[in-house]
Amino acid sequence: QVQLVESGGGLVQAGGSLRLSCAASGSIFRVNVMGWYRQAPGKQRELVAAITSGGRTNYADSVKGRFTISRDNAKNTVYLQMNSTKPEDTAVYYCNLWSMRWGSRSDYWGQGTQVTVSS
Repeated sequence: QVQLVESGGGLVQAGGSLRLSCAASGSIFRVNVMGWYRQAPGKQRELVAAITSGGRTNYADSVKGRFTISRDNAKNTVYLQMNSTKPEDTAVYYCNLWSMRWGSRSDYWGQGTQVTVSS
């Protein structure tokens, strides 16, 4: 099993910055993808950004140029630096880790952290 613990959420004014962290522990396969998803009230959960264990990144169009995802493989930790925040970034942010073993995908989720951007 894999456990994910998020931290860093909170309230920020529009245009401000926030940094989320997610530490993974447990039985972690070396080759994996870690990422951040978010879910706003009444909306579906959506991918914000993801990063492979090799460092390749992927971003939602809505956050490109504003958010940066990074990871420390030695610490099994992923970060999301959120700059130039907007009220529409308000959501519960969830950390995700997934890996493939023997052709089967395993997904793990954090408990979520609230991010609120005030206008």
